[in-house]
Amino acid sequence: MDASPAQSEIRDLVALMMVSGVGPLTSRALLEHFGTARRVLDAPLSRLKEVPGVGPKVADRICNARTENDADEELALCARDGVDLIARGDARYPDSLQNIPDPPSLLYVKGSFEPRDQLAIALVGSRRCTPYGIRIAERLATSLARTGFTIVSGLARGIDAAAHRGALKGGGRTIAVLGNGLAGIYPSEHEEMAAEVAAHGAVVTELPMTQGPLAGLFPQRNRIISGLCLGVIVVEAAPRSGSLSTAHHAMEQNREVFAVPGPVDSLASRGCHRLIRDGARLVETIDDVLEELGPLVREIRPAPDEPAVRHPAELALTDQERSLLGHLDDSPSGVDALIGRTGLTASQVMATLSVLELKRMVKRLPGHQFVRA
Repeated sequence: MDASPAQSEIRDLVALMMVSGVGPLTSRALLEHFGTARRVLDAPLSRLKEVPGVGPKVADRICNARTENDADEELALCARDGVDLIARGDARYPDSLQNIPDPPSLLYVKGSFEPRDQLAIALVGSRRCTPYGIRIAERLATSLARTGFTIVSGLARGIDAAAHRGALKGGGRTIAVLGNGLAGIYPSEHEEMAAEVAAHGAVVTELPMTQGPLAGLFPQRNRIISGLCLGVIVVEAAPRSGSLSTAHHAMEQNREVFAVPGPVDSLASRGCHRLIRDGARLVETIDDVLEELGPLVREIRPAPDEPAVRHPAELALTDQERSLLGHLDDSPSGVDALIGRTGLTASQVMATLSVLELKRMVKRLPGHQFVRA
């Protein structure tokens, strides 16, 4: 049976992304120039070389991609391991990645993305961390996960592993972005953790299934970690730590950057102290994160049956506070109307409104009218 047009396009995109020399920027340029992966692979050598970044050698590899790269074998590996392929433009592709300078053209995903993952925070740091760093990373991740954030990290040893553990401990969602293919987990001792992450979020990469971990691939994957998030928290980082590249990607992508201070004589915290000197927000508790993120560019509905979130701080509200806030908008509402909408008693509505007012979530108008701030 012939493949559907969608399956054929995925196969061609897989073949294109397996071409040596076709990275995120080149693939984006090719797809914007020709429109689809099929048209890229069908293009003559002369037209391929018109695309910026495509030299004669890369153009020749693209012309031979269908014969040189076994896309069917790659698709079979994905099917065997339960890996979904999500192309840019697919409804499942994360909105947060769409507009970074070099978005992945294709994502390999084990697990799934959910609407609530739009409220994500990255938590990264050194592999060679201290007990202090592990304790703080796990505590922050647990608190943020309980608040409603999805925790994103890189599944590496040290701080990354603590971040995933903390998110899982908090009963939240977590996403691991790898610098290698999903046919093998790196480091190998994190296979069980990867399975747990996939069950409560997703394990993600842009690399072919059998691609091994190479040093140059990890800085490249860091842009995906920051791109998925509203901000990046660095817990421990030596002056040359790879996690600092995630912070730099966050700055380039207009994400917030946070850093946890450490002992002044600790080499493991010098990178964090440098980030703080350069303007990163110092983090002691999750309140520092919630305050700095500010109002969201657009409302996000974490789940179809939940009220929309305008500000990350709303995630820290109780169910009753969030429910009442969801019944307020820019039009003034009286207490009686809110009692009718929420089913709460008058005393519950007044007490909850007072708390929300203190938290600057609602604004009181003359005549005991309230609006969402």
